[in-house]
Amino acid sequence: MMDRDQLLEDHEQLQAAFQDLLEQARINQQIMQRHQAFDIRLLDADGFPDLLDILLNGMLESFDLQSNNLFLYDTKHDIRHILSQLKVHPEQIPRLHFLDYREQLGPDLATLRKPALAAYDAVRHQGFFPGETPPASVAVLPLLRQHEPIGFLALGSAVAKRFSAHLATDFIERLASFIAICIENVINNERLKQVGLTDPLTGVSNRRYIEQRLLAELNQAQRQQSQLSCLYIDIDFFKKINDSVGHQAGDEVLCEVANRIKQHLRINDALARFGGEEFIVLLMQTGHAAALQIAERIRGGIASQPIAYKGASKSGSGKLHSSVSIGVATVEPSMRDAAPALMHQLIAQSDKALYQAKQNGRNRVVSDTQLKG
Repeated sequence: MMDRDQLLEDHEQLQAAFQDLLEQARINQQIMQRHQAFDIRLLDADGFPDLLDILLNGMLESFDLQSNNLFLYDTKHDIRHILSQLKVHPEQIPRLHFLDYREQLGPDLATLRKPALAAYDAVRHQGFFPGETPPASVAVLPLLRQHEPIGFLALGSAVAKRFSAHLATDFIERLASFIAICIENVINNERLKQVGLTDPLTGVSNRRYIEQRLLAELNQAQRQQSQLSCLYIDIDFFKKINDSVGHQAGDEVLCEVANRIKQHLRINDALARFGGEEFIVLLMQTGHAAALQIAERIRGGIASQPIAYKGASKSGSGKLHSSVSIGVATVEPSMRDAAPALMHQLIAQSDKALYQAKQNGRNRVVSDTQLKG
């Protein structure tokens, strides 16, 4: 028969083991609550930039990570275009990276469909943590949609045993799946928004977008007491282009003019097709003298090189010289009218300047101040 002391010792061991289990259950409950709260934050993300902030900053705290990096396939630069339309430059999100082809991070990733957990290895993992202090252990999560990766999430921990190859990956796999769904949904939502705000021919913004943007920028300019300039651009003799080489070639000219205009704009400027062969450019925090210089560079960039077109058939291809006339107007900090009134005034003044440019012989830039002289 077991003596009393042995029974007491066994009982204390069981009690200690039970307390350890309770403590682990409490810790697991806290972890689950943090993860559930993180999931809710992802679902409540207010647009693409907010989702990226939650993934790349909120995740560090929620999961007690040393580092994390998000890699997204963007072979046609669609995602980068969305960020540009949202006035977000990729350099503002240093741990967001874009992949232009499948094997960019290594040949093994092309077939990776399950999370890969391991101790950090410089040869295998350096590309996942560029320019950072190497973590002790890493988890590479493929973000799958329709069984194909849309990107990868690389997690780094300062704890060597945090991500070990022998650990089960069920939970982290579920997390990756949830994140992939959120990323795809928010990108699709942004695309749907932009369909209604984008000119389908040239790919630049449309009139509806530029008017909304102009109101927002005018309100901001008034708050910051800054200048804002508008360029009203019209392709010279565009009807003759359509009549002489056809409407398809005319469409190609429109697209090329839009591309050449974009080459002279900054990330925070805005370009829209305003109607027909007319474009509007908004130059943020730009005074009148600088706006005239930009307008002149745009005019010269279009007039200096002929535009190639294919036309309706191979026999219809060729090159033609085109030019634009540009009217320039600027909102000064001293203008205190309400934003809607200022918007109409700015467009009207730049339109009058454009009309004067055409009257003066086309292929030129005219300032609205010249109309007042």
